[in-house]
Amino acid sequence: MSVRSRLLAAIMIGALAATPAPLFAQTSKPSTTTPAPAPSTAPAPVPAGKPAADKPTELIDINSATKDQLMTLKGIGDARSDAIIKGRPYRAKNDLLTKKIVPQSVYNDIKDSIIAHQAAAPAAKPTTTTAKPAATAPAPKPATTTPAPATTK
Repeated sequence: MSVRSRLLAAIMIGALAATPAPLFAQTSKPSTTTPAPAPSTAPAPVPAGKPAADKPTELIDINSATKDQLMTLKGIGDARSDAIIKGRPYRAKNDLLTKKIVPQSVYNDIKDSIIAHQAAAPAAKPTTTTAKPAATAPAPKPATTTPAPATTK
């Protein structure tokens, strides 16, 4: 390499080293707009032409719901509600898919309206300790002597 090319390479390296690091980072430009206001926690008003009963306000537990409650779900009729009841218990609501109780399209319609609560474990019986009599060693067996066989002369 010639002196000239070495000098040019040193200048290029120096120029790169002197450049601020954020120029090489893949960051987006800072936003100049004001942030959107936080969403309010109040429920949105229901339009006048739309009934409010489209979405149930309370989740339906697929482990304890009655047949009539299950039939209020979109896509769940008589046969599917019977299948849901027969397939109990469910560990999670997606068990309806894994156990092939409902198809994916029906599950997509009802997944926000259902829940699978686990049955409460039965309360453990309190353990009471009763005083047991102290273990005694078995009584020794009486020694028995067997007569020696008689010898004849």
